[in-house]
Amino acid sequence: MASVGPSTASTQPALPSGPAVFKTIPYAFILPEIICGTWVWIFVAATSVSLPLLQGWVMYVSLTSCLISLLLLLSYLLGFHKNSENWKVLDSLYHGATAILYLSAAVLQANATIMSEFGPNSPLYYQLNCVASFFAFLTAFLYILHAFSIYYQ
Repeated sequence: MASVGPSTASTQPALPSGPAVFKTIPYAFILPEIICGTWVWIFVAATSVSLPLLQGWVMYVSLTSCLISLLLLLSYLLGFHKNSENWKVLDSLYHGATAILYLSAAVLQANATIMSEFGPNSPLYYQLNCVASFFAFLTAFLYILHAFSIYYQ
């Protein structure tokens, strides 16, 4: 006899593995997060970190976030998640926490940009800080998008 009850099959979409990671939202945000975060680090480092108290935090957040996101991307590409729901929770918690940290870093970088406007190497450092601020806010936005889009999957 065939059962007429609800299906026991999971209706949750499978977590992507391999190249499908780059085609599936929110996991497709990981590579742009890494690239934009790397640009933040590069542009802040190009200013010779003229405000170490502010920009040190920006560099720490950008570098650690890039490395952890790279490890997360590699784990998705190699299929370490084995389609476990725990990975969605881990991914959401990581990206939510990183979004908050990146937003704090972006605000500090914007403050460093304002302070460098009339500094000793004013035109060059100010322009580099402006670009670093832009990429810091863009990266924070990408992390926020990633964290929230998991809920709408």
